[in-house]
Amino acid sequence: MTGQPGDSGGHGAPDDAGVDAGSDRRRFIAPPRGQVDPACFRHPLFAAYAEQRALLTSAAWPGIDALNAALPLPGRRFAVQDRALLADGLHYEARIARHGRIATRVENWHDLFNALVWARHPAVKSALNARQCQHIATMGPQRRNRAQQALTQFDECGVIVRIADPALLPLWDGHRWPELFAAQAARWQDGGIAVAAVIGHALMEQALVPGRLLVGRCVVVRGGDDAACVARVADAIAGGGVLEDPLELRPLPLAGIPGWHPRQDAAFYGQAGYFRPLRAGRRYPSPLR
Repeated sequence: MTGQPGDSGGHGAPDDAGVDAGSDRRRFIAPPRGQVDPACFRHPLFAAYAEQRALLTSAAWPGIDALNAALPLPGRRFAVQDRALLADGLHYEARIARHGRIATRVENWHDLFNALVWARHPAVKSALNARQCQHIATMGPQRRNRAQQALTQFDECGVIVRIADPALLPLWDGHRWPELFAAQAARWQDGGIAVAAVIGHALMEQALVPGRLLVGRCVVVRGGDDAACVARVADAIAGGGVLEDPLELRPLPLAGIPGWHPRQDAAFYGQAGYFRPLRAGRRYPSPLR
């Protein structure tokens, strides 16, 4: 993860985080607050954050005190990422683990979304932080292994998907996208398969721009209850049972989910640059239970 100059291991959206290959390959720059249409926050991607919508739609950015008041975290606090904070020389993740201080850039969409995810899914975020710190202690702050890459991808672009109907899994395994999304649209409505949680704050930042075709990097759980599936993922991350390699993460073209894009006809699902075919030899791990 990259951060502001002087931050030892800060955080930020990786280039093209969670976006299809046909999109602009330059580093994403979020639009100014005044240019964001508040209607974008009614997209299903933001459904779990409806109670905090005022933090996103008010004319002024929430200050750090307002953020801490609205999003209380036992043992954690959001702290302005400034020179005084960075003077401790700590890695971004180590600062959270040691002092409970989450470095947060002011007037910054990426970090505001990160704060929302911390408040909504503290067990998942704490598990990601603990695992990162374990690897940093082994590798040092300047080197990154495959597990750290996987943890970062999930932190930035992660989605937890629950599957109650195991018959849907082969469709995803084979990248049979029209079948998974269009032919099985009813299962996305009746709980056969569903997004249990959006973890990736970079996905939310990208969604500020209408029309972005986003790709979630998914951990899948067999189950029918959102909270239980999220808790299972948090436990698996903490125990090192998942996210040892980026190839564990299943790509999911989020615009294909019924109701997540205004145009979902045959031509839309036929866009091979977004709904990519399965690469030869690609295999995915079994869902968590």
